[in-house]
Amino acid sequence: MAVARTLAVALNGVDGALVEVEADLANGLPAFTIIGLPDTALGEAKDRVRAAAANSDCELPARKVTVNLSPASLPKHGSAFDLAIAVAALATSAPPLAPESIERTVHVGELSLDGRLRPVAGVLPAVLAARRAGARAVVVPRGNEREALLVPGIRVIGAVSLRDVLIHHGAELDPVPMEAIAAPEPSAPPPTGGDLAEVVGHPEAVEALQVAAAGGHHLMLLGPPGAGKTLLASRLPGLLPDLEPDAAVEVSSVRSLAGLPLGDALITRPPLEAPHHSATMASLIGGGSGLLRPGAISRAAHGVLFLDEAPEFSASVLDALRQPLETGEITIHRARTVARFPARFQLVLAANPCPCGQALSPDGECTCPPQARRRYLARLSGPLLDRVDLHLTVRRVGAAQMTGGQQGGTTTAGARERVRAARERTRARWGDCGWALNAHVPGTVLRSDAWRPSVADRAPLDRALERGALTMRGYDRVLRIAWSLVDLDGDERPRASHIGRALHLRKGF
Repeated sequence: MAVARTLAVALNGVDGALVEVEADLANGLPAFTIIGLPDTALGEAKDRVRAAAANSDCELPARKVTVNLSPASLPKHGSAFDLAIAVAALATSAPPLAPESIERTVHVGELSLDGRLRPVAGVLPAVLAARRAGARAVVVPRGNEREALLVPGIRVIGAVSLRDVLIHHGAELDPVPMEAIAAPEPSAPPPTGGDLAEVVGHPEAVEALQVAAAGGHHLMLLGPPGAGKTLLASRLPGLLPDLEPDAAVEVSSVRSLAGLPLGDALITRPPLEAPHHSATMASLIGGGSGLLRPGAISRAAHGVLFLDEAPEFSASVLDALRQPLETGEITIHRARTVARFPARFQLVLAANPCPCGQALSPDGECTCPPQARRRYLARLSGPLLDRVDLHLTVRRVGAAQMTGGQQGGTTTAGARERVRAARERTRARWGDCGWALNAHVPGTVLRSDAWRPSVADRAPLDRALERGALTMRGYDRVLRIAWSLVDLDGDERPRASHIGRALHLRKGF
């Protein structure tokens, strides 16, 4: 046939769109042209396709081949278009392929020069996008087959080589056994961070962790070095329940886009990301040159983003967190494309009280002048801290607490069960409105006649707002914390005790 067509997928963030790959074979000087906004890696596909076709005994004719990627206005990135381009180009000449077969099948994969298919990143979101667009079959490299099979409702064909794909589409070729190029094996799961019962001498902090886990609240820990801030933050992911199915798909899709192997199952535990304070804007927020990659805030979606030594981060990087904290997603704009990534995470900040870190230590050996202390903590902007629900001061533990041999402390398993029960109460109350966590409930709802606390119960909160100790955003966040305390306690409505405890957790330092 003169013109052949097949399908591929163009990814922009976690979203994807079907791309029609058209190939035309015409008389003229030998040439191979790809049009339709390809990037550099995609523009180099012509050389990979020619070599792979020749080594598969299906050499392209010495004529002019033009490949169009439609819609032409949509930018295309990466080498995952190789297989679709090769199938469309070879379908215009011998060996004959079944047009109805290639036109209804989505092809995803990179070609090696010997004709084998190399695994590519982003197969899970690509197959999801193909299924949502109505495709019924997708061909992927054998190394990506397990990942693609995680998507139900679409036929997945794992192929070793280009020759195998052509045979599947009706080419009269003899099969040639080849060793499949394997994808990297999933790394061992990260350590759980230990048990909550190992935390000594911080009952208030342990309770605050459970409040944060129950309501999805952000947390700020302030204290001297060695007080246990990192220890406490590492326990928070263990308190979170397993991911819901939709969240597991989203977390796994981000992991796939980041080029991290998935294995045979979706990610079911909330992730933990703890970037170093030297992290750049692109590494934390996402982006980069060429193909846009998810940053740490997207890899931490539905989990925890822990920023240790938070004042040491660049101020511009920290302030870039403000919009994702409100919207739950990050949209990265470039000259020719817009990419969306999820960013619904729990932020945990840890900071020393001053440059030397000794301001809150019992021995009081801090020599930092007051101006230096203010300048150090001022690196965390007011608008960012206003979006953090819980503020907690963590002090060093004394020798009596360290050697007292605590018994019967709260375990991670027990706290997780308490958090799970609290979230069920939250879902029973707000689920019909589409909110799964108290942190997601709009303030206008919490202040409405149906849900606001009585005048007597909220009197301390109203006075704090009138004195300027709270902003309007802070007022709403105290109400959300109070509802989380209600759910943990198994009560029906916030009372004065809940409001008082919520105010203390909000203004803990």
